[in-house]
Amino acid sequence: MIALQNRFAGKVAVVTGAASGIGLAITRRLLAEGAKVVGADLRATGDLGPDFVAPDFVAIEGDVTQETSAETLVATAVDRFGAVHAAFNVAGGARAGYIVDLAEADWDFTVDLCLKGVFLGMKHQARQMMRQGTGAIVNIASLNAHVPMHAGSAYVAAKAGVEMLSRNGALEFAEFGIRVNAILPGLVRTPLTRRHFDNPDALAAFEARIPMGRPAQPEEIAGPALYLASDDAGYVNGASLLVDGAWAVSGYPDMRPFRGPIGWNQRTSP
Repeated sequence: MIALQNRFAGKVAVVTGAASGIGLAITRRLLAEGAKVVGADLRATGDLGPDFVAPDFVAIEGDVTQETSAETLVATAVDRFGAVHAAFNVAGGARAGYIVDLAEADWDFTVDLCLKGVFLGMKHQARQMMRQGTGAIVNIASLNAHVPMHAGSAYVAAKAGVEMLSRNGALEFAEFGIRVNAILPGLVRTPLTRRHFDNPDALAAFEARIPMGRPAQPEEIAGPALYLASDDAGYVNGASLLVDGAWAVSGYPDMRPFRGPIGWNQRTSP
C-alpha cells in the first residue's frame, strides 16, 4: 500500500488520455494527493471512483492532435481553478506495420497522436506556466524510445521524438521556472496493450525478457510521474526516467512470430 503524501494540495493539474490506463491512474493519484484536475480524452473520462467527484475534477472531451483541444484543456483549468501547476501528456496509441508495408495514413495517425499531441500540449501548457513563473510538465514516452520493435517504426520514432522534445522543452523553459521530464514505461497493463495479454505466447515472450518477470500496473507509472511533477523533483529537469522492470538491460523480444512476415517482400518476384 502506497502512503499518500498530499504533495499536490492547492495545485492544479491537467492530464491527457485521462479516461483509461496510465492517464486514469495519474488522475486518481493526483486527486488523492489533493490536486484539482482537468482530464481530457476522446471520450468522457471514466470510472474514477466515488471519492473523486466535482468540484475537484473536470472531465472534457478532446483530440490531442487538434490545437483547439490543447488550448481548451488549459483554458478550462485556468477558468475553473485559476492556474496550471502540473501537466501530464499521456495520450497515445499506435498502428503497427513494417516500414515497407505501413500505410502513410497509419504513420500519420501514430506520429500525430504520440508526438504532435505532446507538442501541442506542451505549447499551451508552457504558455500558461510562463505567465505564472512556475510549472512542471511530464510526458509519457516509452522504452521504445531507446529500443526498436518489429512492425513498430512509427511508434518508436514518435516516442523517441517525445523524449527529445521533452529535453528541448527543459532547455527552453528552464529560465521561466518550468521543468520538463519524460517517463519511459516498459510493458504496462492497459486497454491499449490488451492484445499482448490476450496472446499467451506473446505475453510469455515479453515476460521472459523483463527481469522482474511481469508487466507493470498503471499505478506503478503514476507514482514516478507524480514524483517528477512534485517539489521533491525540484532540481530534476530534462530527465528521462525508465520505469520498465529493468527490461532495458535485457533487450526486446523478437516479435516476428507474432507480427508475421513482411508483406511487401512476399508479393515481390525473385
